Amino acid sequence: MTTHPHLNTLIIGSGASGLAAAVFLHRLGVKDIAIYTEGLQHGTSLNAGSDKQTYYKLGLYGAEPDAPVLMANDLSAGGAMHGDIALIEAAASPLTFANLIHLGVPFPHDEFGQYIGYKTDHDPKRRATSCGPYTSREMCLALTAEAKRLNIPIRENRIAIELLTDRNRCRAIGAIFVNTAKSAQAGQCFETVQAENIIFATGGPGGMYADSVYPVQHTGSIGLALEVGAQAANLAESQFGLASTNFRWNVSGSYMQVLPRFISVDDQGVTREFLRDYFPSLPELLNAVFLKGYQWPFAAGHVPGSSLIDIFVYVESIERGRQVFLDYRSDPPDFDFSALNQETRDYLTKSGAHLGKTPLQRLVALNAPAISLYRDHGIDLATEPLPIAVCAQHNNGGLAADLNWESTNLKHFFPIGEVCGTHGVTRPGGSALNSGQVGAWRAAQAIALKYQGKTINDADFLAQAKESHQRLSQPELMATPASPDWTQDRLILQQRMSRAGAFVRTRETAIQARDEARKQFSAVSNCNLTTLANAVDIAETIRNRQFCLAQVYYLTAIIEQIENMGSRGGAIVLDPKNGNHIHPALPPHWRLKPENAAWRQKVMLCQSDHDGNPVIAWQDCRPVPCPDGWFETVWKSFRESRQSL
Repeated sequence: MTTHPHLNTLIIGSGASGLAAAVFLHRLGVKDIAIYTEGLQHGTSLNAGSDKQTYYKLGLYGAEPDAPVLMANDLSAGGAMHGDIALIEAAASPLTFANLIHLGVPFPHDEFGQYIGYKTDHDPKRRATSCGPYTSREMCLALTAEAKRLNIPIRENRIAIELLTDRNRCRAIGAIFVNTAKSAQAGQCFETVQAENIIFATGGPGGMYADSVYPVQHTGSIGLALEVGAQAANLAESQFGLASTNFRWNVSGSYMQVLPRFISVDDQGVTREFLRDYFPSLPELLNAVFLKGYQWPFAAGHVPGSSLIDIFVYVESIERGRQVFLDYRSDPPDFDFSALNQETRDYLTKSGAHLGKTPLQRLVALNAPAISLYRDHGIDLATEPLPIAVCAQHNNGGLAADLNWESTNLKHFFPIGEVCGTHGVTRPGGSALNSGQVGAWRAAQAIALKYQGKTINDADFLAQAKESHQRLSQPELMATPASPDWTQDRLILQQRMSRAGAFVRTRETAIQARDEARKQFSAVSNCNLTTLANAVDIAETIRNRQFCLAQVYYLTAIIEQIENMGSRGGAIVLDPKNGNHIHPALPPHWRLKPENAAWRQKVMLCQSDHDGNPVIAWQDCRPVPCPDGWFETVWKSFRESRQSL
């Protein structure tokens, strides 16, 4: 095992939040840092997007009034979110947005320098902006260029496999990686890094799901933090949405607004427009599809409503076993533009898309880059239908953090980006990109002001590292040889999560899945890694272990949600006996358990006990602060706080 010198701050992950944290730290004078990553080309930030990927920030256009408190109220309106964190995300949004502009991210503005905005889901104001399908990619490219200009060390081909803490699990002290570019012989691929602080920017839990819009190369590592006792918040709150599956991409916004046909094909090759089974007329069907563009993520609050379409797709694909497609090649024979409702007609007319004779022609007028994007990935919407499914898209929960994005119970450990559970039940579209940048800024500030000194005992660190190395490399500690095909284990756990932890949930299925995850965790934990031939197999086998552990935690939280909270946010709970009917054309078991709204004012916490089992606790939501705003008072407090650090 290779041991690297002491760092002040180790940044794990090279997405938009991790890169931003490195840049902010360097500007604040903390230069003893390094980024460890699987690769700069990996991760959700660089590879994900939508028809018009949204960045959400304080309003900066025209005469519409806005203020941090107003934005904080909207951020936290969905419930289960602390108001003080919402206020910080709002107040710091102009600063972090301006940093991206300074680095060259091409957010659109008018000739007066006003950054134009539009409304997004769960938001009443025009705070959203975009620089196209790949907004987060543009952010990553700009931040990477800046990190390289500042000569910040970036170590690629590193997969994190373990976090190191002190004996009492009170603080982080380092991490262990597999260097996939090195030999697996005699533990040569293991690298240990000592660090005063860890910024954990590993993204969402995309690798836990089979049906996922996360890029294939993105997996997530939240299980590493859960294993060392880091507290989590709102793990049950995730978002799901319609997405293409051959090329993983959200089919939101204009992909829906141009009114594509939803078709399915059975194993006999029979094609049908299955949505017609659920709507009394074609105009009503098409108006619902149009609305789906605005209300793209599945939402329990939109059942009945636009989210019925996600359910119909689920029934057609999962329950009936038919492949579902979007077809942009032609309109139905009975298509009549004049029969659409006023909102749909006005939008398409104002956008210059109303003259299109097919969904594809309308998409050309409305958003031509959305077509080019698929063509760049070998998919021609003009000649072939697009396979889709309801896919995991974002985890609104994650690790729990304080106002500086430091873990609530593991000091010197800062989860930022999607792995940090700052969001509640719902969130405005694009707020995750803002939250990642704000979290990076707050974490960098806290480290620069409080944690620049050396406090780790070298002997204690080496002892911890030695114990971990022995556990990883001594075959006598392991019961069975590792499976030569970790991909099969991965598929099993992914299918389990998509079955039990996606947007349709039942108590019985979730309990069964949790028990299965526990058994698989035990099995992969006893693997003798010395039987594996290369470093990639070692890393991915260990990754299966943390995935299974994470599933146990997530499914425990989901069971709690099913039993106490009912249908809310991005998931519905089915209750075939006592639930409310959803739609007359759905099978009888499709009855919805309504939400118990009393739980909206609480945050669900989850943390391991002494035996490593997840335990649920509850915390009342802190309100949005209402400070008096008197300058002299704030200035005095500001001076004193800086002097005390």
